[in-house]
Amino acid sequence: MTEITKQRNIKAALSIATTALLGTSVTTTTSVQAKEVDEWQFETAYLLYSEVDRVTAGEVIIAGTKTFENDEILNLKLTIDALTGASANGAVAQPKAQTFTRPSGNGQYITPAGDTPLDDTFKDTRLQLNGQWTQPLEDNITTSIGGHLSKEYDYLSLGINGNLAYDFNKKNSTISMGLSYFLDTFTPEGGIPKAFSSMLVGDSNSPEWNDEFAKTRVGDSENKSTTDILVGFTQVISRRMITAFNYSYSTVDGYLTDPFKVVSVLNSGGFAEDYIYENRPDSRVKQSTFMQAKYHFDESLLNIVADVSYRYMWDDWGINSHTIDSRFTIPVGQTSYFQPHIRYYQQSAADFFKPFVINNQSLGNFVSADYRIGEMTAITVGGKYGLLLNGRNELSFRLEYYHQMPTYAGFSLPAALDGLDIAPNVDAIIAQISYSF
Repeated sequence: MTEITKQRNIKAALSIATTALLGTSVTTTTSVQAKEVDEWQFETAYLLYSEVDRVTAGEVIIAGTKTFENDEILNLKLTIDALTGASANGAVAQPKAQTFTRPSGNGQYITPAGDTPLDDTFKDTRLQLNGQWTQPLEDNITTSIGGHLSKEYDYLSLGINGNLAYDFNKKNSTISMGLSYFLDTFTPEGGIPKAFSSMLVGDSNSPEWNDEFAKTRVGDSENKSTTDILVGFTQVISRRMITAFNYSYSTVDGYLTDPFKVVSVLNSGGFAEDYIYENRPDSRVKQSTFMQAKYHFDESLLNIVADVSYRYMWDDWGINSHTIDSRFTIPVGQTSYFQPHIRYYQQSAADFFKPFVINNQSLGNFVSADYRIGEMTAITVGGKYGLLLNGRNELSFRLEYYHQMPTYAGFSLPAALDGLDIAPNVDAIIAQISYSF
């Protein structure tokens, strides 16, 4: 089924968007449109994400959908990720070389003067399984239930979800509600660091090393739980336009600190005297609103389908974010299409975010130098080209460029950091090839 055909059934696509925000659906737009009874519809993809001088991730996705005679739908999805490269450890750049201990406590690495400290041994593999069963209860009521399993080297995530949708106004309007619950377990190599304890740096082969390192740990594992609630409304405006509105509420409780992140402790001149392990609150409440509109232009505008959305998120950590996402599907002949894409993202910093701390400052209860919860702006630009093969199979290629710009506005730099790039931009290439049949 071509992307051109799929875009004409935009109500189904937006219904998927309503539950996808919550994680209550593994259905793709392609699979939703496949209504052939008792036939499997498959979608496969390989995605490559590569940051310049940092993390590289390869991802394989295999998804299958089967529609039964009574409109019951089974969705299954397998995802395999492999990550390698270098990851920022949270410490700030210095005018001199810096030595850090690896998270496991075995071995050390040196960051050259002026460079952002990166642990270049970062690697992981993730296996994720999702399943979803959808069926109508009545002519205008549809329900679904699903499960989630994700396993990494040091991380296990289990989840369940459910969704209920009610159609009215001659099925031009839909109200839906979703609920999901996840339980995650962390077992980081080297154990759970003690908040605010100093990173042990020295001779890891010394007899006292293991005992001293153990003093900086508080256990082998920690847990966190996440409960998400989403309410959505989808409205067909005309035969060419449809809109969706969602509100989500999420609570996270448990271990929310990153066990691999540290914070630089600087003297008044700006030189690092210590590195302490970060500490974040053990709870977080996130809320968001989401609005989306799809419009199918007529032949005078080449049958282009515009898909524009806006999301606003806020939480009790002090982070607010805005996301504007737009895609335009442009038919190319009868059997292919081109889809330009641009996404803009902006967020504020968490209340406890600090790129570094001065040794005479009060730390408070929480602190983190992780740029991912700092102030930033990011933009993604690129496109996708799809081609219909053998009547219904589809082959597509996607290529995008991601540019992230962290900013540390409001923080005064001590003399030693003058001229150093303590908030370097992050650039990445995203490439994907997909085949559905």
